[in-house]
Amino acid sequence: MEIKQLITFKTAAEHLNFTYTAKILNFAQSSVTAQIKALENELETPLFERLGKRLVLTEQGKEFKIYADKMIQLTKEAKNAVSGVDEPAGTLTIGASESQCTYRLPSILKEFKEQFPKVKVIFKPIYSQEQTRAQLLDGSLDIAYTMDPIQHQDSYLKAQGLIEEKLKIVASPEHHLADKGLIQLKDFEDETLLLTEAGCSYRIILEDLFRQSGICAPNKFEFVSVEAIKQCIMLDLGIAVLPEMVVKADIEKGVLKELVCKEITAPVHTQMVWHKDKFMSLSLQSFIQLSCKTFGLK
Repeated sequence: MEIKQLITFKTAAEHLNFTYTAKILNFAQSSVTAQIKALENELETPLFERLGKRLVLTEQGKEFKIYADKMIQLTKEAKNAVSGVDEPAGTLTIGASESQCTYRLPSILKEFKEQFPKVKVIFKPIYSQEQTRAQLLDGSLDIAYTMDPIQHQDSYLKAQGLIEEKLKIVASPEHHLADKGLIQLKDFEDETLLLTEAGCSYRIILEDLFRQSGICAPNKFEFVSVEAIKQCIMLDLGIAVLPEMVVKADIEKGVLKELVCKEITAPVHTQMVWHKDKFMSLSLQSFIQLSCKTFGLK
């Protein structure tokens, strides 16, 4: 198999559209089709199938993409080695939530780009454990920054914990619970809750606590953006449970008020997750090492 075929397959697997793949690679669509067909004949298995108007990867295609990524990256690094280039290059695709992108990754990214300016970094938003897992397994992400309870290692993914994140209950300083001191879970029953999207780890923690305590909050607003939730809290539209890193500065400024509830104690952890079989390119290794160093880990 040729490296050109592998690059064509990788591009088609990521976009699931032969026409768009041809446009990206500046090929005729017939050339894309022929290259994919040649790969399938050599591997003696279909890599794509059509379900109605949708193009999807077969299970064999998903498995082969892992190896195609490795072969493409290894080819790039081999070229760099013989040309005397030892600086990481290529593309690094990172999945991260809005709060991670805003509060954890900027300082790491700044130092990474200063050290490795030739590496192109792409961020993709992630909203749930299921979505993150799927994109790591199919190779859409090289690595993900997640905020979850500590994950057990499984047969496919590897996780590296970085830091424990405390959860804070916050409201407007004008909220009627703001001066109550210690509150209880039952105090949430008549409140409007401002929630992140379904699948978010700290939303799951809160909903599990409610379910175990038999509490049903009557009013719930769901947001994609943590920053939007904060703005609504400041306008006294409801209360929320958010990571401390997101609200710490606002609490110190007095624009948000922390409500203390000892029943909400479960922490979450910022961690990096990647596929165990992922080819560890120089850029990926460097990013992992820099992240660990930033959080004081060896």
